[in-house]
Amino acid sequence: MIQQETMLDVADNSGVKSALCIKVLGKGSSRGKFTRPCASVGDVVCVAIKKSLPTCQLDDKKVHKCVIVRTKSPIRRPDGSYVRFDSNAAVMIDNDGNPIGTRIFGAVARELREKNYMKIVSLAAEVV
Repeated sequence: MIQQETMLDVADNSGVKSALCIKVLGKGSSRGKFTRPCASVGDVVCVAIKKSLPTCQLDDKKVHKCVIVRTKSPIRRPDGSYVRFDSNAAVMIDNDGNPIGTRIFGAVARELREKNYMKIVSLAAEVV
């Protein structure tokens, strides 16, 4: 579960190393409830870049979008199994939903295929 102020590792070669989640897109909270919008694998979040390489093509001062590819909290699958990763990771995307980088590092969850991020799934080394 990714919520506001969560630090994310960036799992592509866009030049960004870590980012801070500042907003979960598309998840509203119930009226009158003290609930936080939480993102899981395949959800889009707005991030601020915290650490990047000097050759990074993205501006540190702007807000960017990324899609979650790994979470520490377990994800329940329809067959009853759970999958969990070692870190919270995301991939930077543009406004069309295409990844900015040309390589994806590490494994990504199979749930991205159902959310129509086929370009990210095809670039990943392993789909779990």
